[in-house]
Amino acid sequence: MTAPAMTSGSATYRDIFGVLEFRVLAALQTLLVGGEAIRIIALSVLTFQQTGSSLAAAVVFAAGMLPYVVGGAVLLSLADRFPGRRLLAAFHLLRFAVISVFALDVVPLPVTILLLVVVGLFAPVGSAAMHGRLPALLPGEGYVLGRSLFTMTAACSQVVGQGVGGLLLSVLTPSGTLWLAAGSAALAALVAHLGLPDTVAKRSESGGTARETWRVNRILLGGRVTRGLLLAGWLPISLSVGAEGVLVPYATGLGRAGSAGLILASAAIGMGLGNFVVGRFVPPGLRARLTLPLATLTGLPLLFFAADPGLVAACALMAAATFGLSYELTVQRRLVDAAAEEVRGQAMGLANTGLMTGQALGIAGAGALAEFVAPGPVIAVCGAAAVVASLALHRYLR
Repeated sequence: MTAPAMTSGSATYRDIFGVLEFRVLAALQTLLVGGEAIRIIALSVLTFQQTGSSLAAAVVFAAGMLPYVVGGAVLLSLADRFPGRRLLAAFHLLRFAVISVFALDVVPLPVTILLLVVVGLFAPVGSAAMHGRLPALLPGEGYVLGRSLFTMTAACSQVVGQGVGGLLLSVLTPSGTLWLAAGSAALAALVAHLGLPDTVAKRSESGGTARETWRVNRILLGGRVTRGLLLAGWLPISLSVGAEGVLVPYATGLGRAGSAGLILASAAIGMGLGNFVVGRFVPPGLRARLTLPLATLTGLPLLFFAADPGLVAACALMAAATFGLSYELTVQRRLVDAAAEEVRGQAMGLANTGLMTGQALGIAGAGALAEFVAPGPVIAVCGAAAVVASLALHRYLR
């Protein structure tokens, strides 16, 4: 039986948390983001210590994101054709199996990257299954509040995951740390299986998965409005987040590789705070007018990294930059309104696929540039690129 959705109209956080299915989805988001934060920092630090290569550390950091473009191209239609309960339980079971292999510490780095790619292929489907349910559960302004809560949940989970990951790396081996991430994946699979309803598919089996995915993607990317909104959600974030790919070597230059976790945690705090303030307290009309300034904010503070700030200043600058990520709330709301209801899950999945792919390319590009340029100036270049992209997309951000 499907849990009841919230009715349209004036919404509050209390109303949203009153929707049982939303609480289950938020729990899954917490387990996913927290577990992945632990896995990512453990593997990235280990790789940099073993190789001394900024590029290798960036590739491991982004390896799970790179296959998003392939999964988004051939598998996304599954999100609107099968119940989310089954898709999410299967996805988290796959994560559990792969992270458990990492924790056994029996495979070389190339195999580790290959396994991350396998998980990354199915990650867009899991994301679309979660985010595609929100418009139906939370209509109208409830969707904006729900998205802000999802982002705050992710930010808090990332802070806790990175903090726990950094703490465990100081007292345990990377393998021991990875077992905690594997446990979170197993728990997520159980929560999805027991807590989500078997919803009816929005679309019937009208063709092959890849063919149907391509058909809807062409519609979404072919429309001027939907294409512009997708690009507006992808580019500023991808370019600014690329800076995170060189935070490990930047923190190493400050004297402690582990301090990268503090900078990343500050970024997560800024993202959560931005979504809370903009989503909860800023009226819809003002929120729309602030979209372009917030998008440029994702890059402006990063320019100061050209001066190689210390740890405290670096944390503050990263928090300020990620506060601007709240511009996405307006862009996502517009995309929901522009996409047909029967393909909304795939639209949300495509938005996330492009975002993850863009972030992976941004992180890998920053890591490659850091092989020849100091990390501080590389972060500043990422910030400048985000500002330029925001101004170029002003039509969809105003």
